[in-house]
Amino acid sequence: MIGRVQDHLEAIYGFTCEARAETFVVDTEAAARLGATGRSDEELLVHEADDALELALYLSPALLDRLKPYEAGPLGYVLDGDLAGYCQVAEGVSHFLYMAHTAAHGRTVSLLELEAQAEVDKFAVCLLHRWGEGVGAWAQELLTRLFDRVSYRDRLSSQERWRYEEANRLSRRFCSRMMTHVAGRRLERLLSDLRYAYRLGAEAKLSHFAHGG
Repeated sequence: MIGRVQDHLEAIYGFTCEARAETFVVDTEAAARLGATGRSDEELLVHEADDALELALYLSPALLDRLKPYEAGPLGYVLDGDLAGYCQVAEGVSHFLYMAHTAAHGRTVSLLELEAQAEVDKFAVCLLHRWGEGVGAWAQELLTRLFDRVSYRDRLSSQERWRYEEANRLSRRFCSRMMTHVAGRRLERLLSDLRYAYRLGAEAKLSHFAHGG
């Protein structure tokens, strides 16, 4: 499942990452040693030393077990059966790929940028799984489920809560604009806009999500 998500995200954004996310997955014990908070089933762990960036991806055993029944079949099944679980894996892979991509280009990344891009990635990867089925109603339902029917953990600090809410607000505005391409069945325009936004950095990306054409 992890590899399939990575392959799909790379196809959407038109690049290939030599590092494979599944080889960086650590178990619960290792994640705790590396500083994981233990508050989530998904967490990207990052350590920067000198010119080296070290990454580890924690996906809880319970989360991965939930998705095992869907590994062999069409990924459309998991969107009906466990959209939340699939999106947690997609978020982890998104974080991993975006960190690797920005590091390869010598760029720093903010936590808000990382979270906002992950929200867009979840929408894009789920949307495009169903593109060939006529996705108008599905796209609107997906937009509502990912951006409107959300809740936040009670243990978040005020700063963390603001970051997740702001990431949701910014990415929702961008994904709402993408709905015009869905309605017009303009796949190439959709991919072009997604790829353009992906390659923007820092404040330019956040501004584009909020106000771009």
